[in-house]
Amino acid sequence: MKDRNEIPMENGEKHTVKGYKALWQPVLLIGLLLLGGCQEKENHKPETRQEAETIKSASEDSKGACGSERGYDLPVEDKDRKEAEADCQNAMEKVRETYLNAGCGNASGGAIGRETARQMLEELKELGNPAADLGYGYNMQNYEHMDRFLTSSVNGKEGEVTLFELYPDGGIGRKKFRFDGKHIYVWYTNAAWSSSVTPLISATSYTRIRDWVYTEKGWFSYELPEAPDITDSIMNGNTTIRVKPIKEEYRETAAKYLKPVGYQGNNLFCSNWDENHMEELDYNGIFQYLYPMEYQKNFPSDQYGEGIPGEEFENLLTKYLPVTGEQLKEYAVYDPKEQRYGWVRLGCGNYIPNAFGNSEPEITDMRENEDGTVTLTVDAVCVMTGNDKAMSHELTVRFTEEGGIQYVKNQILGDGLERIPEYQRRFGGNAG
Repeated sequence: MKDRNEIPMENGEKHTVKGYKALWQPVLLIGLLLLGGCQEKENHKPETRQEAETIKSASEDSKGACGSERGYDLPVEDKDRKEAEADCQNAMEKVRETYLNAGCGNASGGAIGRETARQMLEELKELGNPAADLGYGYNMQNYEHMDRFLTSSVNGKEGEVTLFELYPDGGIGRKKFRFDGKHIYVWYTNAAWSSSVTPLISATSYTRIRDWVYTEKGWFSYELPEAPDITDSIMNGNTTIRVKPIKEEYRETAAKYLKPVGYQGNNLFCSNWDENHMEELDYNGIFQYLYPMEYQKNFPSDQYGEGIPGEEFENLLTKYLPVTGEQLKEYAVYDPKEQRYGWVRLGCGNYIPNAFGNSEPEITDMRENEDGTVTLTVDAVCVMTGNDKAMSHELTVRFTEEGGIQYVKNQILGDGLERIPEYQRRFGGNAG
C-alpha cells in the first residue's frame, strides 16, 4: 500500500517519498515513537466531554505471526479489488484534463498548484464521495457522508464509506472504510500518473484499524497495526484528517499566515511574548520561516552557511515583528565583526524530533480589537497522535493594507506550556 507523498522539510522544501504514510506521517514517526509524542511532560488525554462523545475501537495485538491475527495484510477478495481499481481509474479520469491543463503531464513528481488542487477536488466531489485534499488544506468535499459514517460507528451502527484523497503530486488514494459493529476495516488503493499520463494503480491492501477516534471538533484519527518491518506493505502509526469543515476565513488565514511558520524550529507560536517582552523569541530560528512568506520561494539554506547578512535579517524580522534592529542585535545570535546573524540547520545537536513540531495551527475564533489588531484563538492539532488540542494560544496580529501581516503578541492559554515539549533554541539549548 504505497502512497506518493511530499513531506515538508525544516528548510521549507518538500521531499517526495514513496512510502507508507499519508501526507502528515513521515518516516520520522519511528523516531517519534522512541523519543516522545505531543505531550512529553504528561500523557495528555482528550477532555472529558470529548472522551464521552468519542469511541475507540481497538483489537488486542496477537503475538502470532499471521497477518490476519495482527490485522494487516488481510486477504482481499476479487470483487473488492476490482471495485477499488475501477473507482481509482474513474477518479483519475475525472481529473485528467485539469491535471494536463496545469502542465503536470510529465510525471515529474512535482507538486500541483493551489488552484489546480482546488479544481481537482471540485471534480472529485462530483463523484459523490467524500474527497480530501492532503496538500493545501482545503475543506473536505461531501464531508457529510464521512461524518455520518463516523458518527454511526461511534454509536455502534454498521456502515461503510469511500473516501478519495488528493495528493500533492496529483495522484489519488482511495480508502474504503467499513465498520462491522466492532472494528473499522480499510481497503486502500493508490493511483499515480505515469510518464504517458495513464493511471498506475497499486495493489489493494486490506487492514483492520487497531485504534481510532472521531473528535467533537471533527477530526478523524486512526492507528493501523504496526508491521514488524517498515518495508512491509502496511502503513505504520497514525493518520489524522479533518472531516468537518472550518470557516473559510479561518482556513484561509491559517493557511496563509500560520501554517508557513508552524511549531517546528521556532517558538513564535509556542512561547509568551508581546511588544514589551521580545527577548525570549528565537529570532535565528524564525527567519527561515518568514522568508518564504516574504519572497514566495523556498528558503535557500545553502546560501546562509556563513550566517545571514545583518541588514537582510533585520529588514525581514522588523517587518513581521514589533522589534528593532538594536533589539535584534541584543537578543539574537549576532557577530558584530562580520555583521551577520547566526543560522544553522535543524539537526541532532539542536532539535530532538517530537510529534508536536508537526502540529497544525487551527483557528477557532477571530476577534477584532479597538486598536485595529485582530486576536486569533488557535489550537495546535497534533496530527501524528490525533490530539486535536495539544495546546491553545491567542495570537494577536495586525493585517496590512497590502495583504501582509505583523505578529504583535502571543499568549499560551491554560497549562499549554506544560503539555508540550520544551523548546530548543537554534543556538544555546532550551528556552526559558
